[in-house]
Amino acid sequence: MPKLKQDANSISHEANLLISILVRYPEIGTINYDADTGAIELTFMLSGIPAAAELDRIKAKLTASIAAYHTLEGIAGGQAAVRCSSCDQVTMLTIHRDVATLTRGEMALVIALIREGLLDRLVVDENDAVLEEDLLIQEEVIGDMLESMKKERSGSGLIGFREDGRVLVFNK
Repeated sequence: MPKLKQDANSISHEANLLISILVRYPEIGTINYDADTGAIELTFMLSGIPAAAELDRIKAKLTASIAAYHTLEGIAGGQAAVRCSSCDQVTMLTIHRDVATLTRGEMALVIALIREGLLDRLVVDENDAVLEEDLLIQEEVIGDMLESMKKERSGSGLIGFREDGRVLVFNK
């Protein structure tokens, strides 16, 4: 039986980015990275099925806020889309973004807006063991990995999610 070996050099920038985002932002349930298109999808889990008007309101606010952020930061050509889907008593809010124009500040803005608008429904995997210093380090890593991915796109598609308080990342 072959042994699998993992060392620090074998972990891609993309995998590090997904891990850092999931550790830093417990509000995000899953992340999909598509290496072919250079796009990332952040999925938030909501308990229950909100009214269509509430979902339309939050989608419009997110879309307008991302566009305003891009204008203020001078980011041209950014692609953003927000969609919702429901299954049983869970709603998934997914934000589709291109990595080439995604910034750490934009991610913080999106998280703040979702927390503000959907806090009563948002499924959050809080980890009290994570120190504030660790969160700041994760923010720096996120910024560094985003910059690395903007310069060179490589690797394969990845999916990251949480399970029992752990962050897992797999190749698609």
